[in-house]
Amino acid sequence: MEERHVPPGFGEMMKFGLVDALLGRRSRRFFMGAELPDGVFAYTSRHDPVPLSELEKLLVVAACGGNTSWHHMIYRAARYAPNLSNYACAAGGRTFPSSAGFHTSKTFFTDDKGVYILDSRDAPAFGDRDPEGCLDLEQALDAVRESIRKIGDARLSLPPEVPYVEAHNTWVVNHPGTLLVIPVGDLAQHVLAGLCYYLQNGTVFFDDINRRPIPGIRRYRHLADVDNAVPLTFLDQWSLAEVAVELAASCFAGTLMLQAMGLGGWMFDGIDPFGMLGAGGNSDVQGLGFRYDTSDRWPYPNSTGLEGVMEGFCPPHFPDMRSAVEALCHRKFGPGGPFHPDTPGPWKDSRKVRSSATVHDEEFRECVALQAQYMFDTFGKFPGTVPSIFVITYLQAHHLDLDFYDRFFEPGAYLKTHAEHMARWHLP
Repeated sequence: MEERHVPPGFGEMMKFGLVDALLGRRSRRFFMGAELPDGVFAYTSRHDPVPLSELEKLLVVAACGGNTSWHHMIYRAARYAPNLSNYACAAGGRTFPSSAGFHTSKTFFTDDKGVYILDSRDAPAFGDRDPEGCLDLEQALDAVRESIRKIGDARLSLPPEVPYVEAHNTWVVNHPGTLLVIPVGDLAQHVLAGLCYYLQNGTVFFDDINRRPIPGIRRYRHLADVDNAVPLTFLDQWSLAEVAVELAASCFAGTLMLQAMGLGGWMFDGIDPFGMLGAGGNSDVQGLGFRYDTSDRWPYPNSTGLEGVMEGFCPPHFPDMRSAVEALCHRKFGPGGPFHPDTPGPWKDSRKVRSSATVHDEEFRECVALQAQYMFDTFGKFPGTVPSIFVITYLQAHHLDLDFYDRFFEPGAYLKTHAEHMARWHLP
C-alpha cells in the first residue's frame, strides 16, 4: 500500500467481529462540520470537516466494490449437464453477490478531490487465497488502488438540495469532507445476460404489452418451448430487482466496514437517479455525466452510458443489439472471461474446468439477438420498459461528530471504534 505508516486503528479493524458489525450497524449521519439548523436536534458542529484519509477511502471503496479472488462458478444445470453452467459474465468474484454471476455494475465514488471509478468488474483475482482461504489485504488494497481511475477533478456536481436530494438529507449528503460511493448497474447488459440465461433453460419471451409473439421466434422451437413464452415485462422487472439487490449488497458491505473502522455514514436511496446520472434536465447539474436520450414513448429520460468509462450494452454504444450480444459473448468466452481456457482460476485444473462450458453458438446468438432487437425496435430502447442504466442505493462515509451524540443520546449511540477513531486513525 502507498501508506506504509499503518495507523493503530487498522489492526483493530482487522480484529473487529462480524457479529459486532451486524449488531452495531446504525445510520450515523451527523458528521464533523455538519449543522442541523432547527428542531429537537438543532446543533452546529464546532469542528471543521475532516476528509477521509487515502487509506480510509481505499478501505471503504474496496469493501463496496473490491475483488475477492476467483468466482467459483455455478456447477450444474439439468438441461445441459454435465457441462459447466455458462451463465456467469465475470471470472473474478467481488465483495457482493450478483445473480447468476452476471456482475454488470461498476463502482463510482466522489470526495472533495474529484470523481472516480473503481473498475473491478472484469478484473482477474486481486490475490490468491492461502491454504486457510484468506486473502492478503495489503495486496488486495494495492490492486484496488491500481484499478481506480479519476474521471473528474472536483466533487460530484449534484447540489445537496431538493429536488436532487431528498429534503431530509439535504443537510448531510455530498457535503465537504464526505465520501459518497455510487454503485451503477448496466441493466441493459443484465437483461441481455438474462435472455441468454433463459434460452439456455429453454425459455423465450413474448410482447405482453402489445399482445403478440416476437416475429420469427418459432424457427427456434428446437431451442425453446416457443408455445409457452414468458412476458417481456417479467424479464425487465425481474432483472431490475436483481440489479437493485446487487447495488444494495455492495453498499451493505460498505456499512459493515464503517462499523469496523469507526466511521460514520449510512446506506440510502434518497438521491434523484436522473440527477445522479446527469439526466435531470439542468445543465448546471451534471451528476456523473452519462449520456441520455428522451422520447415521447418514455415517461423519463433514459441514460445509456458514459463513453470510455461505462457504456451500456445497447445502442447508441453499439450499432445494434446483435453487436451487443457479440460483446457479451466476448466478455464471457473471450480472453480473461470466465469460460476462456487460458483464464486462471481456483481449481487444480482450471483449463479443464473453464473449457467444460458450452460456448454460445451462432444459432443461439441469433435467437438472443432477435429478441433483444425486437425490444429495441418496439420500445425505442433496450430494455424496453426499464432503464438501460440503473442507480438506486448509495453509501456515504464521514467522520462522526461525537459531541452531537453525547449531547442528545444516551450512552451506546456509537461504538468503541467510533469513540476512538480520530485517536487511532489520525495520528498527530
